Amino acid sequence: MFNLQLHISPQTEQRLKAVLAHTQDAETFAKNIIDYQIGELQKGIVNIHLELKQFEDKYQQSSEEFYQQYIQGQTDDSEDAMLWAGLYEMLRDNEDKLRELV
Repeated sequence: MFNLQLHISPQTEQRLKAVLAHTQDAETFAKNIIDYQIGELQKGIVNIHLELKQFEDKYQQSSEEFYQQYIQGQTDDSEDAMLWAGLYEMLRDNEDKLRELV
């Protein structure tokens, strides 16, 4: 038995209880929530890779190489550099979250 405490609004709590009341199998319900989150992370990772590819093609450099230079202060402070670094950090964050769920 797993006791879960959520800090949610009363309206959200009411809606969640209504959903659970109509659910035959709480285990399947929980697995579906986890699977949904995994799918969202996977879609996000694919989209970030597509955006990173644009920077990699434009600057003829991998995101990993760029990011190492960026954190060492070897890049400029252009808008592209800031966006590229931010996207790469988002990618790594999403990949970490995904590893926790699979």
